[in-house]
Amino acid sequence: MGILYVSDLDGTLLNTSASLSPYTIKTINGLVEKGMLFTYATARSLSSASVAAKGLNPKIPVIVYNGAYIMEPATGNILASESFTKEERSYVERKLSGYGVSPVVYSFIKGRECVSWNLLQINEGKKRYFGNRQGDKRLRPVENEKKLYEGEAFYYTCIGEEEELKPLYDIFAGDERYTCTFQQELYRPEYWLEIMPRKATKYNGILKLKELWHCDKVISFGDSVNDIPMFQISDQCYAVENAVDSLKKLATGIIGNNDSDSVAKWLEENFRE
Repeated sequence: MGILYVSDLDGTLLNTSASLSPYTIKTINGLVEKGMLFTYATARSLSSASVAAKGLNPKIPVIVYNGAYIMEPATGNILASESFTKEERSYVERKLSGYGVSPVVYSFIKGRECVSWNLLQINEGKKRYFGNRQGDKRLRPVENEKKLYEGEAFYYTCIGEEEELKPLYDIFAGDERYTCTFQQELYRPEYWLEIMPRKATKYNGILKLKELWHCDKVISFGDSVNDIPMFQISDQCYAVENAVDSLKKLATGIIGNNDSDSVAKWLEENFRE
């Protein structure tokens, strides 16, 4: 039995440039070689996370899409997943359409992972999001809402104004069939509403990893509201200094900010072989 160490990426392990410092990479990789069971849990896809966390070499599976998938980082093999039923997808699509919100849809179409969005329903937040992902083979721009919803969607992201998205959050947050998060984008003015299957949380992802690796303890690090479920399953949980207040209230302690290699420094000081 051992300890599972789990860190969020954006705003926690990654700095404000959305990258890892050489110190963090060297420190964590060195501790992994000494036997530390370290992984990350992120809202990003494996493709996006692998770019942002380039150089980091976790030896165990990672949690992506906020817990919708557990995947092997080296191979991309899916070890566990959560999905919507056909009826749940239809309900999401009707509600979004009814409120005039066009989402970014993550889905599998004929076995291929796709990220679809309507080119005719674009805003500054979406422009920035896709501008930072040029060359991503998953990208699938379409020109009407019908094509947007093709395939089997497993994750919806809505990017827009707070007043535009808050009514939808109120609907899905109160529906036991879904997990829904709503927060302002890191270092940006727009808000993100994310709709996932009910069991797609970092809590459930960590629970599965804990069982797979026979760990009896979890220590986690985070900064945002989607890290609350992760903190709830952790024996110890540490919020970075730049974390939201609601997460800090749940934390075992507060460490330095995400520009100070705070997670790596804590691990270096506290990990014992």
